[in-house]
Amino acid sequence: MFEDGVSNAEIAHAVGVCAESVRRWRRVWEQGGASALRRRAATGRPPKLDDTQVETVRAALEQGAQAHGFEADLWTLERVGTVVTRATGVVLSRASVWRLLTGRLGWSLQRPERRAVERDESEIARWIAHEWPRIKKGP
Repeated sequence: MFEDGVSNAEIAHAVGVCAESVRRWRRVWEQGGASALRRRAATGRPPKLDDTQVETVRAALEQGAQAHGFEADLWTLERVGTVVTRATGVVLSRASVWRLLTGRLGWSLQRPERRAVERDESEIARWIAHEWPRIKKGP
């Protein structure tokens, strides 16, 4: 659109942005061409774990928590952090462990159901059908 001589206001309306953004884009385009407008990689601190280390952690986590000496087969951020340190030698904060699990590994938060092991569904159904109506107050 810049090459065709379309005005900033028309471009802003067509793209759905403010005219100031188009003016900024035009200045960048005039100085460096269309390639200067391309998205750049995000800057900032590089991740502590490279892709190979992340795959090492994934393999370790897929073995289960009990395979790493934990009593219950449930993962917590602290437990995952311990496994990451054992597997890679890198110490991560709780927030970094969360980003690793959700962002790079694609895991999600799941909470176990709290149910008694001794629970007897047929006995519960019988009690609701026979005992509850007998002791219930009112109609």
